[in-house]
Amino acid sequence: MKKILPIFILVILVFSCKKKPQLALPTISINSFPIEKVSIRAILPKSKDTVFYAGSNGQIGYTFNSGKTWHSQSIRYQDSIYPEFRSIATNTKDIFVLSVGNPALLYKLSGQKVQRVYKEEDQRVFYDAMCFFDTDKGMAMGDPTAADCLSVITTKDGGLSWQKKSCTDLPKTYKDEAAFAASNTNIKSIDNTVWMVTGGSKARVYKSSNKGVTWQVVDTPIIQGNGSQGIYSVDFYDEQNGIIIGGDYSNPKGNKQNKAITKDGGQTWTLVSDGQDPNYRSCVQYIPNTEGQGVIAVGKMGISISNNGGVTWQKVNTKAYYTIRFVDKYTAWLGGNESLGLMHLTY
Repeated sequence: MKKILPIFILVILVFSCKKKPQLALPTISINSFPIEKVSIRAILPKSKDTVFYAGSNGQIGYTFNSGKTWHSQSIRYQDSIYPEFRSIATNTKDIFVLSVGNPALLYKLSGQKVQRVYKEEDQRVFYDAMCFFDTDKGMAMGDPTAADCLSVITTKDGGLSWQKKSCTDLPKTYKDEAAFAASNTNIKSIDNTVWMVTGGSKARVYKSSNKGVTWQVVDTPIIQGNGSQGIYSVDFYDEQNGIIIGGDYSNPKGNKQNKAITKDGGQTWTLVSDGQDPNYRSCVQYIPNTEGQGVIAVGKMGISISNNGGVTWQKVNTKAYYTIRFVDKYTAWLGGNESLGLMHLTY
């Protein structure tokens, strides 16, 4: 038995240290659908057939048949204001859309019924992203208003009512630290854990392991210092492996210090592909069921893909999209300026 045990341990070590097999780069095709007079940065896919979207001019819409037909309507506030929606989320029962700018307007969509469930008036109000943990609990995050903390609103009753958290319950922000409403991916949740990302004077990651009750904040090596620099998007494959991406919107060709990964849940971040493509991107998402190896990033400079967790990348095309969300390993929806896209991945 004493001779067998060391051999058994050696076998376990050999197999546990084996590298993950490299993901084959898929062939990618995109069906593009024109959606006139609307900029779309918030999408909510349900399947390869169904996607909901929210955009500028108060427009919300959907397709149930892979884009063959589209249905849309515009929400109007006080007869003259058409909200610009950049956040959309679901608690699996209802759909919620949230606007940027003053006033901030949050609506609950239940079938054909549209109900406003939150309004906030402030010259600095600007909400960036929203998510739900479960059927009852959800969260939205935005820029600081009068106080020196991010704006965070939460619900505990399925989105019927929302409360803004006090700055005494949130980490302090630096002067001119804020976020970007570029793709509705400034926030990511897995089970009880949620991450939020910022830019401007500081590019930081905020993490809560208890659905936003308490927080910790870590610095990142992402480019920072002025209002157009920082982290634009975050995604996690699981509670340990994550990626952030962004750059400088005013210098979209720049590719220094604009993407980083973590393997410890966001405690530390390491730059990847530094000084190499992709350059500025507004959204990054893991491809499902690829063991964290498949990643796609989109932005106004094009679409890029990685098959090794973000270490190296290959440009797919130069088509501009603001955001991407996956249905499964083989299908994703994209949102852009006056367009939506249905991406097919063939391995």
